Amino acid sequence: MALISIEDLAELDDEQLDDEVTDNSQPADEEQEERLLAHWQAVGRTHQVNVPREMTGPIVEMTRRNQQMEQVPFVTIATHEKMGEVIYEERVYPPGKWACITVGEKMYEQSISIGFMKLMRFICNENSAGRYLGMTVPVVNGITMMEDGRAFESEVLTAFYLPAEFQANPPQSADPDITIVHRDSMRVITRVFFGTTTEETISRQISLLWELLGTSDDIHQGQYMVAVYENPGVPSRRNEIWFIYRNP
Repeated sequence: MALISIEDLAELDDEQLDDEVTDNSQPADEEQEERLLAHWQAVGRTHQVNVPREMTGPIVEMTRRNQQMEQVPFVTIATHEKMGEVIYEERVYPPGKWACITVGEKMYEQSISIGFMKLMRFICNENSAGRYLGMTVPVVNGITMMEDGRAFESEVLTAFYLPAEFQANPPQSADPDITIVHRDSMRVITRVFFGTTTEETISRQISLLWELLGTSDDIHQGQYMVAVYENPGVPSRRNEIWFIYRNP
């Protein structure tokens, strides 16, 4: 799986599931497809998310192509270190086309899971090009803090950067909930963290980065992004918290 947003797979054998498909150049047979679907459904239940049977095709397709990922372009403009270790970076992401969906469920994990399942279907074939588009990383989730600063707003934006091949002529989604958006250049401060992405772990990372930065009027307060790079089969997968500059 190039990337999914359903978390906490520690007790499930993801690598075995991936190997059964990716090590075989032939299409997955019905037994393999059923195992993959059952696996996703079991994970979905841990976050009160239903993974419908129609997700079988996208799940198998993205599992089969899990080594084919394109990096979202960026330029690193500054690296900040402490005792030889990078503690955060400043980057600029150029303008580009993104496929975006906003979902507002009770739990953050529900919102990102449902949003990305819809994007998976768009990426695989539910698009005007009628083909697999290719996977880019990271997929980013945009969050907004409530006024008290203690919890997230329910609506979460999930955004997928269109591969370079489709930037000039973006395919349209068959799902009206997904829109193709041109986003301007974005300057961010980014800090890596590893493991699951839940409201609790993200809130902790936001606090840690503010402690490192101190106060700043140049950075949006209350609006952040979470960038996810690896599938949940990776035991200590890489993520980043992004703080966004008001002016690129």
